[in-house]
This record gives sequence, structure tokens and C-alpha cells, in this order.
Amino acid sequence: MTADGGAWHRLVDTPTVRQIELSYAFGRRDAAGAISHPLLDLLQALKDEGSISGAARRLGQSYRHTWGQLKRWEAELDRSLVVWERGQAAHLSEFGNKLLWAERQAQARLAPQIEALQAGLEQVFAVAFDDRAHLLTLFASHDDALPLLREHAAAQAQLHLDVRFCGSVDAIAALNEGRCTLAGFHVPPSPAPGTLAQRTYQPLLQPGRHKILGFARRRQGLAVAPGNPLGLQTFADVARTRARYVNRALGAGTRLLAEQLRAEAGLEETAIEGWLRVEPSHAAVVQAVLSGQADTGLVIEAAARRRGLGFVPLLEEDYYLVCLKAALEEPPLAALRELLQQAAWKDKLESLPGYVARRSGEVLSLHRELPWWRFAPPR
Repeated sequence: MTADGGAWHRLVDTPTVRQIELSYAFGRRDAAGAISHPLLDLLQALKDEGSISGAARRLGQSYRHTWGQLKRWEAELDRSLVVWERGQAAHLSEFGNKLLWAERQAQARLAPQIEALQAGLEQVFAVAFDDRAHLLTLFASHDDALPLLREHAAAQAQLHLDVRFCGSVDAIAALNEGRCTLAGFHVPPSPAPGTLAQRTYQPLLQPGRHKILGFARRRQGLAVAPGNPLGLQTFADVARTRARYVNRALGAGTRLLAEQLRAEAGLEETAIEGWLRVEPSHAAVVQAVLSGQADTGLVIEAAARRRGLGFVPLLEEDYYLVCLKAALEEPPLAALRELLQQAAWKDKLESLPGYVARRSGEVLSLHRELPWWRFAPPR
């Protein structure tokens, strides 16, 4: 199935300018060219045949339908398209001829771009018509491995990941609301009772309803200028040196981690200069440090190393993928689980600084990985 070669554009009238809207259809290609419009096809047939009846025969339409189309377009465009003179064959008005001329000019000038757009549409829609291909919608916390996985899955398994980056909390909420099939979030290994991670994630995840998959273990730490001129070694050093800090937005997994590190260091928000300044991703935090707008921020190691910044490791954390139990055995998730367990993917993952594959693709015990259900949740 291909995008139809007869895909057409629609003329839209506004008070000041004539606009063009593009559309496309599914079907077999014909000889109409890369793009066409039914009005212009009608005008060309009328010009070539010299009569409405001839144009109707050429287009495979009734005389009444062809006549009605002409009158409808004249009313919509507020222009005469055909000149009607008693005793003479109908012929195009000056406006009708100019429309055909404009069409030829557009085809001559834009045909390569239109053909490229058409080919791109066909390539994308080919996935929908390929029964071997699968699609997974993934809402996930920012992570450098996921774009790599998206490329690898499409090339190796015809598995197409529709990745939407957002905070970890928002990702799991989207899963619970049915807006995605899979969510990505991250926590320190075996988070202890009473931590912010427990208070945040425990209400969102339920044994028996959710299943988690191993994905990766990665390092988080402070991005610093090359050589670490402020000598930062701990999160407490950020406050001690009055380093200009750049934070992540509320709901991001890295923001939760920063909140926990701040609490463990016994620091108030006001003790950290720039605590209220937020950026939307690891890459944006790195850019702020790189440009000199900030001195440091909490990021994954891969993001800092990629831009040539220094990196002060603070801890390792586990990045999980979570789905609803009902989706676990469906073909798209089964294909992803198989892919994640292959050596080729693990090698690719571990090419990123600070990443190791940790039980990638395995279905893990929610109680063992996140041992929050061994004790009552906080009141």
C-alpha cells in the first residue's frame, strides 16, 4: 500500500490571500503525477476536449456531475472558470487558464520536493501495513540509552519505539492512565524505607498490576567544568562553595534524587544557590554548565562526557521499564524483551560512559527490586 500518486491539494480562501492545504490518500499510483487536484484535472480535460460533455467522458463522470463541479468551484472561488457563448464551444476563462499555468509552474518547480515528501510518507506508513513490524509507545525519564535503543530496535527487530521524554513520575502516571504501553523510571538500588523515592513511587506502582523489566544501571553525579575548578566532591560541597547549581523540574527522577541528596546532607533549599532554576533534560543542564551560566548540576555521566565536561560520580542507580501485567506477553513487548537480552544490545548499551547492562529485558520481582511493600507506606 502506498501513498496515492493522486494525492491532492485544496484551495482555501481567506479575506486577503489564497492558501493551499495539502492532503494525501492511500491507493495505487496512477499517471497523474506526484500531486494533483480534481478541479485542475477537470479544467485540463475541458481545455483539451473543448466541451463539458467531452471532459465528462474523459474523466469518467456524468455530464450533470461535471457541470455541478464547475458551478460549485466557481461559487467557492468567486471567479468564472468557463466562458459560455451561444453557438460556441465552452472554453476556459482567463482565470481558468491562469490556474492551469500556475499548476504547471508548481509541478516544474516543486516536483523533486513533492516526490521526496511522498517517498517519506510511504516509508513511514509502510510500517503500519507491515504485519511483521511492531510499535511500542514509551513515556520515559530522560536517558541517553533510549535513543540508541530506538535505532537498534527499528534496525534489528522491526520494532518501532515511540519515545516521549518526561519526568519519571509523569511517565508512570501516563502508563496508569493508558496513554502509553511502557514507562521508564530510575531509582537508587534497593531504596530504603522512608526515602523520597518510596513516598513518590509506591503509590504509583502496585504488585500484581505492574511488571518491571531490567534495563540498565547508570552513574549520576555532578557535571563540572573541565578540571573541576571548585573542587566539588559531594553534594554538600555545592552549598559550601556557593556553586551556582541548575536543577531539574519537579516530577523528574533526577530532581527526586537531588532532593534526597540535599536532605541527606542536611541542607535547606536556600543553602544551594540556583536551586529554583530548572532545565528540562540532562543535556540542557550540561549546556548550562558548558556555557558558564551555572557551575554544576546533577546529570548522568554520559551526558557530561559527551560534551567534554568533568564529572564527579555520586551514586549508581537502576533504570527500569515498567508495564501493566496484561501487556507483558503481547507481541511488541515480547519482541522488546528478547532484543534487550541479546549480546548485541548489551554491547551497544555499555559503549555509553557510565552504563552497564543489568538483567536487561528480564522480568524482575517488584518486591525484590523495590522492597517498599515489606513495610507499611508512610501515613
